[in-house]
Amino acid sequence: MSKHDMTLMAHLLRRAGFGATPDELEIYVARGYEAMAEELLNPGTDHAMPDDIIRRYHVDQSELRQLDSAGAYWLYRMFTTQCPLQEKIALFWHGLFATGYTKLNQARALLNQIDMFRRLGLGRFDTLLLELSKDPAMLLWLDNQDNHKGAINENYGRELLELFSMGIGNYSEDDVKEAARAFTGWTLKNAEYMAVRASKDSIWPYGRINWHFEFREDDHDDSEKTFLGESGQFNGEQIIDIIARQEATARFISTRLFQFFAADEIDADGEPVVEAMMQSYFDSGYEIRAVLRTLFNSDYFKSEQARYARVKGPVELLVGGIRLAGSYRRPTLGANQLAFQTFFMG
Repeated sequence: MSKHDMTLMAHLLRRAGFGATPDELEIYVARGYEAMAEELLNPGTDHAMPDDIIRRYHVDQSELRQLDSAGAYWLYRMFTTQCPLQEKIALFWHGLFATGYTKLNQARALLNQIDMFRRLGLGRFDTLLLELSKDPAMLLWLDNQDNHKGAINENYGRELLELFSMGIGNYSEDDVKEAARAFTGWTLKNAEYMAVRASKDSIWPYGRINWHFEFREDDHDDSEKTFLGESGQFNGEQIIDIIARQEATARFISTRLFQFFAADEIDADGEPVVEAMMQSYFDSGYEIRAVLRTLFNSDYFKSEQARYARVKGPVELLVGGIRLAGSYRRPTLGANQLAFQTFFMG
């Protein structure tokens, strides 16, 4: 086993996961780089620390209402997962599809969203955008419950195009408004009941708020719309279909994935890799797994140049250090403080 093989595998596991111990690396190197990349890209059933074990030590993690409890719960998953790319891709989408606790008043809603990223994060981009558009945390975060037929709220339509799929310069102000019209009637099913329930915190630990998605046809604008040059009686699904097939979307997603997994800056050597990732996006039917496979197996990704081309984020730094040290493999009451440490680091 060469030193080169070990350092290359360590690099893959740092980027596609949260690092690995020397003993783990020996096992992985024996499997081979391409086989290991494929294993990471196709996670099986995850055997992370079981919830029932965590809850015996952390009563607050039964309901997961509080921000630090929810943060610690996810950290346990990252410390103990045997499917590291599943957690890493969830962290990527959590950063890109920005949603926060402040408007939700219930951290469990965010964890539900993150669980959706685990399930769908390596699959088709259009499927992921569709579920994101129905996600209660996102509906509330970007005010789509206030997006009504005849009185649109542009927040979600704008962020969907600007921050989540295409980027500035690839759509018009009219496209934002037409997208918003297509998402009218996409709302919360049980908001009134949950508002009453939220006021009675004495029902802990059986839940404070548990929102669900509902499509209200009577509040949906089903008239003709023109979006990115196409016309029809579009609903949100058709808007997402149109977004997914744009070259701007392929470039936006490939660029963001490259910056998260490979290098902070895209130089002349990185640009051909982004182009190849875009081609994989279309060839695979918008599958994120295929885009990442192209990246991980590229000469650029394996090069010395890429090894120090990216600064770790706070969660990666913390989780990587703890996985290397071997601590927090069982419930430890200091875990909530670790969640705060990542907040303090930004």
